[in-house]
Amino acid sequence: MAAVEPAAAPSPTTVPLPAILDLAAAGPLTERLLAARGTDLTIDASEVLRVGGQCLQALVAAAKTWSADRASFEIARPSPEFVEALQRFGIEPGVLAMPEPSL
Repeated sequence: MAAVEPAAAPSPTTVPLPAILDLAAAGPLTERLLAARGTDLTIDASEVLRVGGQCLQALVAAAKTWSADRASFEIARPSPEFVEALQRFGIEPGVLAMPEPSL
């Protein structure tokens, strides 16, 4: 009888965010997030200059989905503009699994 190999964990995925997260970016962002479901996910927010509500909504929904799926979801290297946008919308950094900003 052959030994059964345990299923390999899906490899982590990194999704770099564009500089402008506006309405036009919301659809493609949502598609990229859905395509990554089932993997540990790192969002690279280092290039973000502007954040709109629709993209922020997609990111918050993704954070909650990944949490429900018990998968890792992290915002890495958030730009100062990204952090400032979160503050303007009243979103605490912990909601998106990112370190507290050092302002």
